[in-house]
Amino acid sequence: MARPRRGALRVPHVLCVLLTLWEAGFQTCTASAPTACARWCPWNSTCVSATACRCDPGFSSLSGELITSPAESCDDINECGPPSAVSCGKFADCENTEGSYYCTCNPGYELVSGGRMFRNESENTCQDVDECQQKPRICKGRSVCINTQGSYTCRCPPGLELNLTDPKLCTDVNECTSGHSPCHNSTHCLNVVGGYKCRCRPGWKPVPGSPDGPNNTVCEDEDECSSGRHQCHNSTVCFNTVGSYRCHCRPWWTPVPGSPNGPNNTVCQEIFPPWTPPPGNKSQHLSRFFERVEDLRRDFKSASAQDTIRNLIQSVDELVAPRDLETLALCDRHHTVTHLLSGLEDILRTLAKAMPADSFTYRSPDGTELSLLIWERGNGNVTIGQSHARMLLNRAVAAGPKESGPTMAGLLSNPNMQKLLADASLELDPEKKAELEETYERPVKGAQLRLLSAVNSAFLSNTNTTALDTPVTFAFSHPQVTPGPQEELICAFWKRAANRSGHWATTGCRTLGGGHTSTTCQCSHLSSFAVLMAHYDVQDRPLALITQVGLSLSLVCLLLCILTFLLVRPIQGSRTTLHLHLCICLFVGSAIFLAGIDNEGREVGLRCRLVAGLLHYFFLAAFCWMSLEGLELYLLVVRVFQGQGLRKRWLCLIGYGVPLLIVGVSAAVKTQSYGYRLYCWLDRADGFLWSFLGPVIVIVLCNAVIFVITVWKLARKFSEINPDVKKLKKARVLTITAIAQLLVLGCTWVSGLFLFDPQHRLLTYAFSILNCLQGLFLFVLYCLLNRKVREEYRKWACMVARNKYSEFTTSTSGSSHNQTRALRPSESGM
Repeated sequence: MARPRRGALRVPHVLCVLLTLWEAGFQTCTASAPTACARWCPWNSTCVSATACRCDPGFSSLSGELITSPAESCDDINECGPPSAVSCGKFADCENTEGSYYCTCNPGYELVSGGRMFRNESENTCQDVDECQQKPRICKGRSVCINTQGSYTCRCPPGLELNLTDPKLCTDVNECTSGHSPCHNSTHCLNVVGGYKCRCRPGWKPVPGSPDGPNNTVCEDEDECSSGRHQCHNSTVCFNTVGSYRCHCRPWWTPVPGSPNGPNNTVCQEIFPPWTPPPGNKSQHLSRFFERVEDLRRDFKSASAQDTIRNLIQSVDELVAPRDLETLALCDRHHTVTHLLSGLEDILRTLAKAMPADSFTYRSPDGTELSLLIWERGNGNVTIGQSHARMLLNRAVAAGPKESGPTMAGLLSNPNMQKLLADASLELDPEKKAELEETYERPVKGAQLRLLSAVNSAFLSNTNTTALDTPVTFAFSHPQVTPGPQEELICAFWKRAANRSGHWATTGCRTLGGGHTSTTCQCSHLSSFAVLMAHYDVQDRPLALITQVGLSLSLVCLLLCILTFLLVRPIQGSRTTLHLHLCICLFVGSAIFLAGIDNEGREVGLRCRLVAGLLHYFFLAAFCWMSLEGLELYLLVVRVFQGQGLRKRWLCLIGYGVPLLIVGVSAAVKTQSYGYRLYCWLDRADGFLWSFLGPVIVIVLCNAVIFVITVWKLARKFSEINPDVKKLKKARVLTITAIAQLLVLGCTWVSGLFLFDPQHRLLTYAFSILNCLQGLFLFVLYCLLNRKVREEYRKWACMVARNKYSEFTTSTSGSSHNQTRALRPSESGM
């Protein structure tokens, strides 16, 4: 039991004594205690008498064994403390307890019985414990456990030593750094676990009879160049050094960009690399050119690099000056140009590195210009230029990420290349093509090109210029030009094709702007560039030709119809009046359409708005007269109306007044919708085109109904009047009549209402042919198929030719007018 603190025991005893004296004169503090024993005995004591207590064994007080005062206490006796009265024996220690003690064996020892405690020396049987047998893995790694008296130790094999932080673990002794290595100074000490080896350094080999590895190894330099154990590129020459070798470029060779001269990974290129003709060369001038280039290469010296460049440019000018290359096939010519441009870039790039100066400019007698600029590595922009072009680029882009040494940029402008690239094609960027089709509102099939500027080749020290981090800006000079309709100044580059030929392309380049004599471009790659005048093919040429020829022929036929209706008296009548005004409206509308539909200036001005308004009016008037034609035909055939139909003033009021009202209201509401950027016609924005389509649809649908009823009625009447006519003749007459009614009533315009896709070629061609030739059809139906008109034509022909039978022909024609015959399509006045 734990012993209570001395101060805590005195206070209750004192209180008990005072209460006892005050109440009962030494009565007991507790009723159960005997009256002859003291009631104030402290902890760890027993009562002896009413005035004394005795401490338990193993405890004592300051006054001795007996305690006579309640203020005293019994304290533990430390039997193991000095002077020690207890002896535990060898290899043991005494351990004090509360009121007693016990003995235990020292660490590394244990009792024979396996117990843990004993009381005196006679019971001591402590003996040494062999930890190496009880715990065989107590030492870690390669360390060995050694038992000692009362303990153990971990020892390491030779070449290893105990770890300072973990004495149970062995670590390697680095003899190579500890000064214990007996290796020769020509060798390299190689530490291994538990020892070391002597090896030859790279570029050295053991002397004969001295194996590589033991302590007595002696090494000597190895000639890698003569033994073939070097790694020099085949474009370099190997030079042996003590313990190594170096790779140097051959004479007139230079390291490629990013490959310094000397290290084992050096790669060199010729300052003037060989340049051979393109495969399949058929030009004598081209063969002589490459012979001249080979002479320049053979005589090249680094000090005369500028003279070599001048001679090379003059040779190129002499090559393109004759017309020998222009006689080549188009593919061979473009293949030759591609070969020349790429070869010139490579040779000029390498020759520039051999020049001592930091810049070089040359202009040949034929106008070819070269500008070279060389500078040390750095940041910022640099400008290179001459009279044909200027180039602005970032210095870091010219050097490239892995380039070292001076940086070079060059610009070669050759105006003589234009004639070799005159017939080259253009590959439009998909985004550019989509933009053009949106602008012109029709498919763009390609472009006709006109080369304006010189062909400008840009090249840098950096050979990887297919995708530059920073775009390069160009300013190209060219003759003063003003783009026409469907024309645009574009910046293009010469792109090598898969068949080794080439063509112009615009991918990665955009035109920033410019004036009449210069154009500014920005490109994300480098090649050979030029400014082109592109005339985009945004229309179907056969369709445009059909439209122009058809309208021209219709105008001639409509004019003949108008003259016929005015001069031929036998056919005068209300129906002729309808035909006359219909032809007048179609003639004027077609003439205005043919002359002014295209908005060449791309700006909607007064002329374009006036053309759009006139076209709106006259085409609506033509449809109004077609509706009157249908009404007249309905009254004549269906209702069998015996009068003259509507009076002339009402016909003119409807035929010219209704379209005038529609155009007037439309112009008052949206004047700005007459004319737009491409054509002088109604703008389709905000549905303004319905001011024309709405009335046309109503008229065409009504006339279509009249057409069906008329043909049906004519078929019935024809059967009643001529029941014996053969079916084939009947079908032929009805077919001619139906076609005539289709053309007169304008029902062929129904095909245009279903022309939702402008690229639907079949429907587009059918619509254009039927309606462009409407004047021709009207002339055939109203004039050539009308017997009275044919007779008048013959009479006029006879009068002009002074035919002696003109009087007889006239009398015969006059008598025939009084005859009455059955209804026939050729005499129906249609």
